[in-house]
Amino acid sequence: MAKITSFKYTIFLSCSSILNLLFFSHYLHGGMEQSYTKNAAAEAEAVAAISCSGHGRAFLDGSILHGKHVCECDACYGGPDCSDFLPDCIADADSGDPMFLEPFWRKHAASSTIVLPGWHRMSYEFNDGSLISKELETQIRKLHAVIGNAVTDGRFIIFGAGATQLLHAAVHALSSNDPSSPTIVVASTPYYPVYREQTEFFNSEDYKFKGDTSLYKNERDSQGNFIELVTSPNNPDGQLKKAVLQGPSVKTIHDLAYYWPHYTPIPAPADEDLMIFTLSKLTGHGGSRFGWAILKDETVYQRMLIYMSLSTYGVPRETQLRVLKLLKVALEREGKEMFDFGYKTMRNRWRKLSETMSMSKRFSIQELEPKRCSFHQKVREPSPAFAWLKCEREEDNDCNAVLNSVNVTGRDGSLFGDESRYVRLSLVKCEDDFDLLLKRMQILVSEENDSTKIMPQNKTTVNLSSPRLNACSNWDHVTSKFHLEELTTDIRDGATMPAYLQ
Repeated sequence: MAKITSFKYTIFLSCSSILNLLFFSHYLHGGMEQSYTKNAAAEAEAVAAISCSGHGRAFLDGSILHGKHVCECDACYGGPDCSDFLPDCIADADSGDPMFLEPFWRKHAASSTIVLPGWHRMSYEFNDGSLISKELETQIRKLHAVIGNAVTDGRFIIFGAGATQLLHAAVHALSSNDPSSPTIVVASTPYYPVYREQTEFFNSEDYKFKGDTSLYKNERDSQGNFIELVTSPNNPDGQLKKAVLQGPSVKTIHDLAYYWPHYTPIPAPADEDLMIFTLSKLTGHGGSRFGWAILKDETVYQRMLIYMSLSTYGVPRETQLRVLKLLKVALEREGKEMFDFGYKTMRNRWRKLSETMSMSKRFSIQELEPKRCSFHQKVREPSPAFAWLKCEREEDNDCNAVLNSVNVTGRDGSLFGDESRYVRLSLVKCEDDFDLLLKRMQILVSEENDSTKIMPQNKTTVNLSSPRLNACSNWDHVTSKFHLEELTTDIRDGATMPAYLQ
């Protein structure tokens, strides 16, 4: 009897030990599973907390010096914490890097953050065999419905590595596939340089870039097949554009990268056969390399799918996840917060530059009229991504060289199929870049007007605030530092108080 009791006791202890080991293993494994997000968040927050004096930022994948992440400074700042201004640096207004939205995403860092475990979406494909996230596609359709800038019902959607890849995929899909009679690719001057550069680089026998659309307006019937690239609003001059060529031999690609309330009033949803959009101009995330095309024709859709499959086999799963998160944040409050922030930022930059240029006879910029916007449900002022600057003096036939005299560089008009007396100036970069561009342009205008070296700063706020405020000395510096100019603008427009003052 004692032996039986001892045996039962031994079995009980063994089972108990096994259960304890299993419980401990489960607890340890579960604890690790629960803590990896905390560790990742702590690491990211530690890097984000590094002070770069408001003129730079540190990144998880950035350089490390002496075991610490290094600040990456804005173009005209240096030093370990980006606090050193470099007075002789170049004001780079060439790039269209859309960094003006960075303050919005800094404010929404918590809601826009994602965590990617090592096992996330390791497969080439989603479970249904496709290369696109159905949830992301749904979110894109919702985005266009809320903003009212494109029709998506009954249309096909395809993802690409930014608008650049999609543009060439579309040209390929629409070409006649007949080397004996290559399709003619055209765009109205001034046109986005990549249209020409990309088509010529691939040097296909099926299509050739032939320049300005107007050259073929009356001759297309005898010239074969055409692909017309239409950019609206146009890059570089911000004008809303429509197709010029018509007829059965013409296919049209509508590049709507800037057809968002940041940059232009939205008169109505675009309803074209092939429309291309890009994340970079929507949310500012150019580095994520994501764009999408909306198509009516299934045959064209299938040809573009083949191109994507053979070139990159789809867009990375990590990119699609990030885009999904970003779009959900962008659509909070029906998109009002992000699009209002973007619009007010671009509108204020355009106002400042326009006021400076209005004092000049040597330079001019494009004229843009206020128009009604269906998204904002009111008439609103221009807020273009670029200034299309023209040097008016006959001797200034190289306008970029004139700008170089005060350390400003833009994109030469000849790249857009126009004259070199035009220069595209980017207004979408970070605040430091725009502020320096404005100051340098003020120098040029002031030298023209009164031979002084620096234009009085309070001239940039003419008609934007009350006479009493305009009487303040160095008012532009005050408004820049404390955002008072935006506050007076919002009050004038009857808008709500800015979020940073609430």
